[in-house]
Amino acid sequence: MVDINFVRKNPGILDNALKNRNKDPVETKLLDLDEKSRASQTKLQELQQERNKNSEAFGKAKAKGDNVGELQQRMEVLKKEMAEMTEVVNKSKAEFMELLATIPNIPSDECPVGVDENANVEIRRFGTPRQFDFKPLEHHELGANLGMMDFEKSARIAGSRFVFLFSEIARLERALAQFMLDIHTKENGYTEVYVPLILEQKAMFGVGQLPKFEEDLFKTTVGSYLIPTAEASLTNIHNGEILSEKELPLRYTAYTPCFRSEAGSAGRDTVGMLRQHQFGKVELVSITTPEQSVTEHERMTECAEGILKKLNLPFRTVVLSTGDMGFSSEKTYDLEVWLPGQDKYREISSCSRCNNFQARRMNTRYKNEETGKNEFVHTLNGSGIAVGRCLIAVMENYQQKDGTIKIPAALIPYFGKDRIDARK
Repeated sequence: MVDINFVRKNPGILDNALKNRNKDPVETKLLDLDEKSRASQTKLQELQQERNKNSEAFGKAKAKGDNVGELQQRMEVLKKEMAEMTEVVNKSKAEFMELLATIPNIPSDECPVGVDENANVEIRRFGTPRQFDFKPLEHHELGANLGMMDFEKSARIAGSRFVFLFSEIARLERALAQFMLDIHTKENGYTEVYVPLILEQKAMFGVGQLPKFEEDLFKTTVGSYLIPTAEASLTNIHNGEILSEKELPLRYTAYTPCFRSEAGSAGRDTVGMLRQHQFGKVELVSITTPEQSVTEHERMTECAEGILKKLNLPFRTVVLSTGDMGFSSEKTYDLEVWLPGQDKYREISSCSRCNNFQARRMNTRYKNEETGKNEFVHTLNGSGIAVGRCLIAVMENYQQKDGTIKIPAALIPYFGKDRIDARK
């Protein structure tokens, strides 16, 4: 959530940030609602103070045996006025918070300004795309030819954007997840967590999924939501807590199925596994002090890149433009892996720095040892990485002319053999 004190003290910055995000200006309306909310709260406090004084005077007068009729009448008037003003306070505060909750984070000055992904800036590459002596197939063609990937069967029982994986491709998906978790826990210092897959509304609000992205979530009949990513669960671990500075940074990882309705992606990536309603992902989350945040962002991105390097998958790292960033992020790196079947780079991980945007929504703080004050933590999240998309990348980059798929050397101990042959 944007810091309203920052907006008050720095006129114009919020609207300029929203302009860079291709959003309409809201600063004037927000500050008007803020002033209205604070003014009504001040008036209510004045009425409360008058009531307290009147109550004290009433008690003294009654003890002396004086006439208290006029004081009693004033008490009744104050009671009515306070009830009315309480309604005004609640309404004005709700209007202010409703608008504030829909405002995205202010992008860092480090981000390129642009309207969409075309303004993203590539900062580095790893590996060289393989030159094939045959026409490389896309993953869904490979999977169908091997008899291990079926979208028609899943569509009959679950609808579109689901898949059945069989035999060795199912095992490859599992091996990839285990490989990633082992690297992040044994080499990168993350703590593995088993998390809830269904969260309440307040938790989804805390990480910025609500109210903005409700249409992209699957909602249960009791009003809670299936997680769109383990970020929602991991970041909320310390919802409402005050942490010790000595604990930070905290680093968590989890492998979970993720659920997204893909409401805003009609017609995009409808073939294959690139954009599914259900997919597996290894998530990384860090909770830090403000001073640790920037360094942690670089570290997290390197951890995600390390997975692709160990699998020897060509990829590039880009900084997202202001118009392509996520709602809660102040800066995001995307990792885009090379898919020879599509002859292009496609996103496989996003690593985002959120400043204290989510912490304000969750009220997660730490005690600053130097000042003794409670301050908001900074939160970061990243895919470490999307398992389904990594499965796609391995299949396409390691496909052979005879339709079999070699297994990357680093993955053989997890998979148990060096290639996938046709299903028997």
